[in-house]
Amino acid sequence: MARIAYLMSHYPAVSHAFVMREIEHLRRTGLDVATLSIHRADARDLLSAADRQEAAETVNVLPTSLGKLLGAHLDAAVRSPRRYLSTLALALRTGAPGLRERLWHLFYFGEAMILLRHARRAGIAHLHAHFADSATDVAMLVTHYRRGQRVDGMACSWSLAVHGSVEFYNVRQYALSAKLAHAPFAVAISDFGRSQLMRLSVKERWPHIHVVRCGVDLDVYAPPRERSGRAEAAEVLFVGRLLPGKGLSLLFEAIATLRRRGLDVLATVVGDGPARADAERDVAALGLSDHVRFVGPTGQDELRAHYARADIFCLPSFAEGIPVVAMEAMAMELPVVSTRIMGLPELIDDAVNGLLVAPGRADELTDALDRLVRSPEERRRLGYAARERIRNDYDVARSAARMREVLATELGRAV
Repeated sequence: MARIAYLMSHYPAVSHAFVMREIEHLRRTGLDVATLSIHRADARDLLSAADRQEAAETVNVLPTSLGKLLGAHLDAAVRSPRRYLSTLALALRTGAPGLRERLWHLFYFGEAMILLRHARRAGIAHLHAHFADSATDVAMLVTHYRRGQRVDGMACSWSLAVHGSVEFYNVRQYALSAKLAHAPFAVAISDFGRSQLMRLSVKERWPHIHVVRCGVDLDVYAPPRERSGRAEAAEVLFVGRLLPGKGLSLLFEAIATLRRRGLDVLATVVGDGPARADAERDVAALGLSDHVRFVGPTGQDELRAHYARADIFCLPSFAEGIPVVAMEAMAMELPVVSTRIMGLPELIDDAVNGLLVAPGRADELTDALDRLVRSPEERRRLGYAARERIRNDYDVARSAARMREVLATELGRAV
C-alpha cells in the first residue's frame, strides 16, 4: 500500500501533541503513516518518552549538508528539467510580493527537492501538511513536481490542515487561496475554520474542504477522584503559548479584582513564549507576584497533574481556532472560562458546559470567574457536562476515524 506522511514545520512539538495523538490512533487502525518535519525537533519540545520516540522516528529535512542539498537538486533536474524549472517558477510566484518573500520561497524550493527525493525513495504518495506555514509550501512544491506520477497505484498528491487564527489573519503571506486551489482537498478543525477556507476558495472546491475535529483521549485525560469543594477560593489555570493575543493581562487584572473582593484566588500559568516577560511585569505591577505562578512548558504527564489540581481553567484569548488545551481541561471535568470568538462556541455552550465572555472585556471575565470561585456546585456541574461534550464530539478515536474516512474518500481507495 502506498504510504501517507504527515508533514509539519516542527514536529514533534509541545503545542502539536494533538497531532501526535491523531497519528497514533491512525496507526492503531493499521494505516501506515510516516512523519516528516522541515526542522528537527528542539530538545525543549521533547518533554516525554513519547515525544522522544516520535522524534527518533521522524525524518527531518533540516539541518542538511551542502552535498545532500546539491545532490537532491541535481537528481531532480536530471530526471526532469521541465518539472524542476516549473516547480521553481511556482515557488517564486507563490506568497506575498517582495524580495524577502521571494528569498524565503527559494529556501522552500531547496527544501522541497530534498523532501522529494526522500518521498520517492520511501514510497510516500500523499503528503498531509499541518498549518499553513512552510510545511504547506514544501508539500505543494513536491507534489507539483510529481504531478501525474503514481506510487503503488495511488496518484501523488497533498493536502493541508488549517487550525487556527494565524492563517486567517495572514492569508496573503501564507498564500492560502493558491494552496487551496492547488491541493486536492483541505481539512479544517472547526466549522468556523471551514467557512474561512470556503471564503478563500471557488464554490466548486467547497465539497473538498472537510471538518476533522481535534481529539482528546478520554482514558488519558481522566478527572481526578476529588477536587476542592471550597467556596470563595480557587486555583485558576492557564495553559498555552505566552503570546499577546492570549489575553493574559486581562486574566491578571481579573485575579487582582477578585482578591480585592476578598476571594482567595491563585493563578498558575503553564507554557512559555515571547510575551512571558511582559506577563511577569504585569503580575508585578498588580502586586500579584505571590499569587501567580509561572511554571514554563511541561510534558503531557505533568500537564495532566496541573489540570487535576486546578479548580477553573481560563483562556481569555482574542483569537483561537478550537484550543486543544480547553478540550483537555474539559475532558478532566475542569470548568472552562473563555471568550466568545471564532470556533470556541462550537466547543463550549455558555452556561451549559462552560462560560463564554466577550473578548477583551476584563469586567465580564472577572464576573465569570467570580461566579465559579464562589460556587463549587457550579464548577462541578459545568465540569461534568464538559467531559460529556468531549466524549460525544471530541474523542480522538472518533477524530482519527473521521480523518481516515476523508483520506479514503479523497484518495479514491480504501485506506
